[in-house]
Amino acid sequence: MLSNEVAPDGGGSCGARLKLARERAGLSHADVSARLKMPTRVVQALEEDDLQRIGAPVFVRGQLRSYARLLGVDLEPELDRVAVAQLAPSQLVSHTHTPRYRRVFEQATRRAIYIVLTAAIAVPVWLATRPHLDSNLAVQSLDVPASALSAGATPSTEPAAAAQRTPLIASMAPLPAAPAAQAQTALSLNFTGDSWVQVYATDGSTLEQGLLGAGERRNYAAGEVARVVLGNSSAVEVQQAGQPVDLAPFSRANVARFTLSSDGSLAPVSD
Repeated sequence: MLSNEVAPDGGGSCGARLKLARERAGLSHADVSARLKMPTRVVQALEEDDLQRIGAPVFVRGQLRSYARLLGVDLEPELDRVAVAQLAPSQLVSHTHTPRYRRVFEQATRRAIYIVLTAAIAVPVWLATRPHLDSNLAVQSLDVPASALSAGATPSTEPAAAAQRTPLIASMAPLPAAPAAQAQTALSLNFTGDSWVQVYATDGSTLEQGLLGAGERRNYAAGEVARVVLGNSSAVEVQQAGQPVDLAPFSRANVARFTLSSDGSLAPVSD
């Protein structure tokens, strides 16, 4: 942290005060970016008070605090006012929740379609084979008695004759359908406090984006999620295939960023 001797007097916007303090300290944008491990564009946006470019209020307040602490500038009285005035809270839009009535309706529709298709196949076959059915059909054994062989009878004569007299009937009953495999939960997010969350699918679309509160929970199937950003990682419990995940290797300034590979393993996101 720099000495308070280079901190400017109060007055002006937060960005102007930070810029003046940086110039007095003889630091460039690249120097600040390297010390705070913060992208240069974010440093410039903070100095220009262009907070909309950065993202959610939880990110802005944390980055302003880190920058002010580095330069020895006291921005605490202005932090809440600046974040509230310039950043509107994001609207939480869920793309994964399905109402219960819709699930029941879809299950009933699938079953009805299966019954109709089965009847459309089985009924015509049953009607076509019905005239050939005979309740008095005899069952002829194909085994040839030993006495017949000793008497000089040809082994193939009796079975062939029996086959000509007795029609063969093939069963047309449909085979039972194999139960559908249930998708296993590959990633689970359990929120014990308020946290900004961004979840991206493997095709690049957004599955979840917004501020979730304590008690919220999100589950994702294997191959559904590609990247996750958690603004307040200490308030989120992450489980991978039912096992808890330590977010320390993926966190910086209490913000966790990680990706999921095709085999379900987690990896940090590089800037």
